[in-house]
Amino acid sequence: MPDGLDYLDLLAREAALIEFERPVVAARTAGTSGAELDGLEQAKLLALKVRALLERRRRREEELSALYDTAGDLAGLRDVDAVLRAIVHRVRTLLNVDVSYMTLDDAERGDTYMRITDGSVAASFQALRLPPGAGLGGLVALTGAPYATANYPTDTRFRHTGDIDQGVADEGLVAILGVPMRLGSAVIGVLFAANRAERPFAREEVALLSSLAAHAAVALDTARLLSETQTALAELSAANAVIQAHSASVERAAAAHDRMTAVVLRGGGVEDVAADLVDVLAGVLLVIDADGRVLATARSPGVPAQVPEPAGATVEEAVAASRGEGRSVRRGDLVIAAVVAGADNLGALVFRPDRPLADVDQRILERAAQVTALLLLFRRTVADAEAQVRGDLLDDLISRPVRDPDAVRSRAARLGLDVDAPWVVVAAGDDTGDGLGQRAASWARTFAATRRGLAMPRDGRLALLLPGDDPAGTARLVAKELSRTLGRPVTAGGAGPARGAEGVAGAYREADQCLSALVTLGRSGGGGGAADLGYVGLLLGDRRDVAGFVSGTVGPVIDYDLRRGTALVRTLEAYFAAGGGLGRAAEALHVHVNTVNQRLERVAQLLGDDWQRPGRALDLQLALRLHRLRGHLGDTTT
Repeated sequence: MPDGLDYLDLLAREAALIEFERPVVAARTAGTSGAELDGLEQAKLLALKVRALLERRRRREEELSALYDTAGDLAGLRDVDAVLRAIVHRVRTLLNVDVSYMTLDDAERGDTYMRITDGSVAASFQALRLPPGAGLGGLVALTGAPYATANYPTDTRFRHTGDIDQGVADEGLVAILGVPMRLGSAVIGVLFAANRAERPFAREEVALLSSLAAHAAVALDTARLLSETQTALAELSAANAVIQAHSASVERAAAAHDRMTAVVLRGGGVEDVAADLVDVLAGVLLVIDADGRVLATARSPGVPAQVPEPAGATVEEAVAASRGEGRSVRRGDLVIAAVVAGADNLGALVFRPDRPLADVDQRILERAAQVTALLLLFRRTVADAEAQVRGDLLDDLISRPVRDPDAVRSRAARLGLDVDAPWVVVAAGDDTGDGLGQRAASWARTFAATRRGLAMPRDGRLALLLPGDDPAGTARLVAKELSRTLGRPVTAGGAGPARGAEGVAGAYREADQCLSALVTLGRSGGGGGAADLGYVGLLLGDRRDVAGFVSGTVGPVIDYDLRRGTALVRTLEAYFAAGGGLGRAAEALHVHVNTVNQRLERVAQLLGDDWQRPGRALDLQLALRLHRLRGHLGDTTT
């Protein structure tokens, strides 16, 4: 007959709940008396109580073990996502639910989003976002209190939305429990346990889920603190590197300052400054003057000897920018610092660094530019003294008759000049009547000295004696460069080439007259020679280059007639004689009007579309008359 020992055996074997009914059934079958059956029933109830107690202790041990494991995960936190996934998975296992998941607050968007799911199969559910107060989770996040429902779709305590209900339906969830994840008084998310069938959630399950939610909140906060600590360490490390780099830069700047000061004190030159700079800053340096000519180059040891070759337009733009900003500027891989003294542009330092320059390093380059400007000013002072001597010679050549050519030739030779070579004389001025001033005179002396010529101010204008045989081209160059230096239009007239000391005075008079003619004709700001003035050029100077005037004015038409046997010259003469009337010109030529028109179109192709402009038309008529006169006289010379 069954007795209480059978129940001890069942408890020992952890038998299923159904097996605890078998001893009672067996006793009834055996005809056991009522008192014994009552005792057996009491033993069964006690055994079931013991079994329930053991089951609760076992579950508690599992919960404590899970919490212990979670605490261990937090202690060795390396990957916050892995810890959160482990917590969500433990929720699903310990509470024996179908789905567990976690939502977190999105501070930027003001709602909560699905962070991690375990057991979920619906993509729409995994992508859910819950507005504040919407759904069970939104209410938990808003109130900071746990909520549970045995049947969410029919529970009216929650504010249902189409998106949330659709996601819950897609996942097939019915019973849901949500608890807040707190950091102090703030709720940062919600931890859920959900089932696809109705079921209640016991108080112990709410407590267990709350404990796991607390661990999850700690994991997130620890990860945040760890991230902030790492960021702070990285910032400290970066700051330390910046401080060390700045300290090194300051030391380099001090060393560079001392070395450049020593260059000035010992009377060094631009080449010494360049060498000292590349010794402090690794790279290749090019020092140029205001005209772009190279004054010095230098490179650091071990740096490829590739000298910077920037485009002229790039340098001009960069120098202008550097002057305007008062500091060096970057253009590609180059750093360019203007060399200036007041408003004077003396040149630039063009530097290609071997490594990126810090701000302090750029200050070193700018200090080198200042020292270079100082040295160039010293050089200019010496040059001005020499220019005075050279100017005196030019003044004597222009103002006084040359009575002793040999003495003048010897005097010029001491200055490195050969007066018997071809020379161009240029007169430069403006139409203000105030004169060009000292700055223009200084520029002219430097310009002439670099070309082994002479320059001097004279009656508010400038006189330049330069080697060469192209007076018009030289005059245009002087006008362009001096206009750019002064920032206002300057006009220049050229004459020559002159050979010998005796020809300089006459060439200057012609250049000065050419300058006046250019201003009078409204061509201020440009340059040219007598040949550029049309018929006016025939009246200037002592020479009358009729052939040159005719060739320069109507030569293309004359040459075309000679090559093709056409009558363009006769057509032009008839056209001007008829006062520009095509019909009368056609009658005089005994041709059709269309023929005259076609010939004049050919003239426009040869001379340019502006050939009928009054000024050019006058030159053309005079040139045609001189051409016919020379033909009648058989004269093909000047």
